[in-house]
Amino acid sequence: MTDLPDQPVHEPYPEPSLPDQPLPEDPALAAAVLEIEAHVAQDGWDQPARLYALVDTATLVAQEPSLAAAMSIDGPGDDGSFTPIEQDGLPHGQALEEALQTIAWPESVSGCAAVIERLVLPPGTDDDIPDDPTAAELFAREHPDRQEVRMVAGVTRAGASYCALRLRAHDDEQSVVNGTELVPGLLDLLHATLHDTPHDPQTSEQGPA
Repeated sequence: MTDLPDQPVHEPYPEPSLPDQPLPEDPALAAAVLEIEAHVAQDGWDQPARLYALVDTATLVAQEPSLAAAMSIDGPGDDGSFTPIEQDGLPHGQALEEALQTIAWPESVSGCAAVIERLVLPPGTDDDIPDDPTAAELFAREHPDRQEVRMVAGVTRAGASYCALRLRAHDDEQSVVNGTELVPGLLDLLHATLHDTPHDPQTSEQGPA
């Protein structure tokens, strides 16, 4: 399995039968997150983490016409829409959560989004998980009720957030769970990249690749 955490995620996993989530604060962000989820899903499972810059489509067309043309964007799109721009892959062996603590986006980036795959365990298993990271990962992999989930989380400078989750056991578009606060820890890290100063000054100008 690629890009699984050193420790499994110890929280209840969402079921596809959850009731509808509240309407998104920012429909453009929701559209971008769902676009990313559908795009990544085409490549199947066992993928590394991915990071995207979200840029205003109209601004991209006006300021970077050659890039927009290369991405087959021939117009400004819907008012306020975002274009996801995938960033370079993470350094080998570096977890996404660690990388996000060293990133700050330039003002030209309106938001960002991340994609990760995780093993998720059902509630009530915390006390059974070994303290040793290697043993904990083995425990998660062998747990009969484990779930593999792909999480796509996106945020904007205005404070909006949106998530889309797909379980490997329910791998179809109709079963994708979406909402505004499904992955709070990851959302907090993404928000920080848009507002905080990174720990490593060499990455302070990280931006669209």
